[in-house]
Amino acid sequence: MNKAIEQKILFKGATAAQLFDIIVNPKKHSAIHGGAATKISNKEGDTFSLLNGNLNGKNLFIIPGRMIVQAWRGNVWEKDDLDSILILVFSDTYNGAQIEMVHAFTPGQFTELWDDIYWQPMKEFIKRGKE
Repeated sequence: MNKAIEQKILFKGATAAQLFDIIVNPKKHSAIHGGAATKISNKEGDTFSLLNGNLNGKNLFIIPGRMIVQAWRGNVWEKDDLDSILILVFSDTYNGAQIEMVHAFTPGQFTELWDDIYWQPMKEFIKRGKE
């Protein structure tokens, strides 16, 4: 497992509040994954299930519109692997918004998968919302 993945992703024409909502709103979260079954909330302590149950976890800490800290466990974790910890910080920028992400204790393939599974689909979702 990796120690941590760190990324800063810019979203032109979006707001931090919109990005936060895409992550914690089950309908929007499902939409960025092509309709995959999603159970998620914006409440601290709630559990979640993403990507048709292939990823499960718990909201550890939430500052509405600003920060999410979650424990993750997916179907590619080995029995002895620690749960991974995801930290997302949302902020507005001059021409949009950004997410600063740290994802610790992750399986190796997650570095590349973030862009394919989250960032690009979120950018497309935001673009469709403006059409």
